[in-house]
Amino acid sequence: MSTSYSMWPVVLMPYNLPPWRCMKDPYMILSLVIPGCKAPGNKINVYLQPLVDDKELWNEGIKTYDTSTHHSFKLHAALLWTINDFPAYANLFGWSTKGKLACPICNENTKSSYLKSSHKLCYMGHRRFLPQEHNWRQKKKEFFDGTEEYNYQ
Repeated sequence: MSTSYSMWPVVLMPYNLPPWRCMKDPYMILSLVIPGCKAPGNKINVYLQPLVDDKELWNEGIKTYDTSTHHSFKLHAALLWTINDFPAYANLFGWSTKGKLACPICNENTKSSYLKSSHKLCYMGHRRFLPQEHNWRQKKKEFFDGTEEYNYQ
């Protein structure tokens, strides 16, 4: 943690391979390395935008040479998803991960409460994702808001 320099790799996985191959080292593609002394932060969009906007790769494809078979083929690709932590989610997709509507899954249905003593928001209501008959739905003493959860999603 004492180094003042870091590297941020962006690795692509080819998902048109069988599942037992696509996550193995020989098939991972290191598409770019973001250098810097700090995390790219909001500037990560600049690095990833060509991957997101590349319609040519998806629509027309790019002629590619396969050295193992000695044949050319058209490579089609698309950015399907990213794996990142929650703060990076805000940087990549412009979703605010702070405030009353911080949950990207719940969106407008996010249940948040302001804790006066700590001056922070607390996110509640996640018992609604449990099965309808789950016993935690009735345990109001065990939870901050002191309520039973009847909503189901």
